[in-house]
Amino acid sequence: MSDHGFRARRDWAALKRRIREIGMLAWGAVDTGHPIMAHIIPIRRCNLSCTYCNEYDDVSKPVDTETMLERVDDLGRLGTAIITISGGEPLLHPELDQIIRRIRSHGAVAGLITNGYLLTADRVERLNRAGLDHMQISIDNVLPDEVSKKSLKVLDRKLQLLSNHALFHVNINSVVGGGVKFPDDALVIAKRAIELGFSSTIGIIHDGTGQLKPLSVHEREVYLAVKGLEKRNFSQLSFFQESIVNGRPNQWRCRAGARYVYICEDGLVHYCSQQRGYPGTPLAEYGAADMRREYNTEKACAPHCTVSCVHYVSYFDSWRKPQTQPDMRPFDSRPSNPLVRIESVSR
Repeated sequence: MSDHGFRARRDWAALKRRIREIGMLAWGAVDTGHPIMAHIIPIRRCNLSCTYCNEYDDVSKPVDTETMLERVDDLGRLGTAIITISGGEPLLHPELDQIIRRIRSHGAVAGLITNGYLLTADRVERLNRAGLDHMQISIDNVLPDEVSKKSLKVLDRKLQLLSNHALFHVNINSVVGGGVKFPDDALVIAKRAIELGFSSTIGIIHDGTGQLKPLSVHEREVYLAVKGLEKRNFSQLSFFQESIVNGRPNQWRCRAGARYVYICEDGLVHYCSQQRGYPGTPLAEYGAADMRREYNTEKACAPHCTVSCVHYVSYFDSWRKPQTQPDMRPFDSRPSNPLVRIESVSR
């Protein structure tokens, strides 16, 4: 296919995706009785071992495909608008395309978070045919180091494949903060993403203890420079990041468990990837009463939360009635500094 033909197909896919997303945003603003976003895990295993990550192992088998399809159906029953597949490394699941098709069959937006290592031209074409809407790849440095192998040097050829073949939207997330040796790498990565026709966002890695460590003057300069490259989309509403940059807690109403749900490889509903264990209800048993309870529950971990997707989703309801139900979890299950990383998800 000629370059002109491919660009026309990509532009048409982008237009149809945007129309669907406008409808999703309108529905999310009007109706509070459904999840806006869910993350679902088809495999915990990953082919990498980044030192800051606590969301992988190197032994787990893929979740049975029929089980994954049933879980997607359950999310469809709840009216979930966006279903993002994460991991581990989701490209290790042998029937990932079938899972994406099932997501799209429910009218949901289909997203994928991957490290990008396993992408080939054929794999990208299969994702096109499956109906993938969004892909995010986080790139941590220009050259690989002992913290992360997700480097621009290693992944640039994969990014070129995506630029030449992907009909879906691609976002590249770079990082600054604790553990990043060269803050300027984030700007190099962001500029390369824009050059290839992708969107670019930036996240923050905290120190090894998960503390909210303010950025240095230079790190903040890099952070603001990358933010200036972001396209006009939902990811620009990252007000919570300003507090994180300055090491301050946020005052907000977390709607995790209602407007956002995280489904682990065991099929249990959790607040998010960093608050696994509560509510811990099987997805097949989760319903409207559970979502109403969690919608109204004030989360003790919220002030220091850095899970960007939960913040973004909660913007839909920031102006609505305050939460009146206290967090009933035991204190030791509510860490005050639960995360070591945030990532922006572009929509």
